[in-house]
Amino acid sequence: MSLTLAPLAPLVPWAQNGTPEAACQSRDPSVACRVVWNVSHNEDFTRFFRNWLDRPLNTLFWIIVILAIALVLRVMAHRMITRITLRMAESTMSERVRERSRTVFDGSPALLNQRRAQRARTMGSVLRSIASIVIMGMALFSVLGQIGLNLTPVLASATVIGMAVGFGAQNIVKDFLAGLFMLLEDQYGVGDVIDVGTAKGTVEAVTLRVTRMRDVNGVVWYVPNGEIKKVGNESQNWGRAVLDIPVDIGEDVEKVKEILQTTADEMSVAPGWDEVILEEPSVWGVQALTGEAVIVRMVLKTAPGRQADVARELRERVKKSFDEANISVATPSATL
Repeated sequence: MSLTLAPLAPLVPWAQNGTPEAACQSRDPSVACRVVWNVSHNEDFTRFFRNWLDRPLNTLFWIIVILAIALVLRVMAHRMITRITLRMAESTMSERVRERSRTVFDGSPALLNQRRAQRARTMGSVLRSIASIVIMGMALFSVLGQIGLNLTPVLASATVIGMAVGFGAQNIVKDFLAGLFMLLEDQYGVGDVIDVGTAKGTVEAVTLRVTRMRDVNGVVWYVPNGEIKKVGNESQNWGRAVLDIPVDIGEDVEKVKEILQTTADEMSVAPGWDEVILEEPSVWGVQALTGEAVIVRMVLKTAPGRQADVARELRERVKKSFDEANISVATPSATL
């Protein structure tokens, strides 16, 4: 014996018999049209929905889905970039690799860590911006496709406009590429004293387009990264203070060298200077001779950016030592 189930009685008085395919006038009706038919069971209302509301609501639904996926991908990309840049800033490397790449100044890495953190923050900001542009751009094109816009002429127009903007803004592109490679190669960072030929000073800010630096007179210089052909960094890893001391031609050179060495050695172990002077001072000897003067050169390896401070302090100490030993310093005119 076979059992047949009678169709369910309509729940609303205006319900009609039929199928969603017939009501939606399609062999494969959309999900929304099926839902409307299953809820209303009214062909007139279902056809009204199909003709006027089905496509706009379906398009709006997919736009919301695309934007939601794009925002989720953007957040995930930003978190990943932030995590990677934080590792760069913290310099999480194996101890073996750290020992191979260690410099003398790495034992006191405050400035190096600051520059590494600044570079990591800048790179993170740039990478996050690029990720946002790529992800949201793809979402925008997907939305335009859902709306029904023909993307072929849009892409062709964008290509032509992009080429025109590229030719017109090639200096900006050049600055950005130079800034990107500068950051990747760690040529200089905030706090470094650099010489770019046209200006010399302490770096205050570094972006992909421009480097801001302040010279010894307090003048702020804005140098486009693309215009920097070469750069001299006076404060990377370590510095060197070079002093040429002129003494009278009649002085005993060996005695002068001994006094200079003793004075520099005392300064290198003095509180406040023992962490700035990285190696034992060295007196190289006679650098030049003039008619009335002997110029003796001495050098000190210093922390980055501190060579000027060390040189000034050492000159004062040398002056006091020479006064105590009755050593005559040659006049400036005698050293020319």
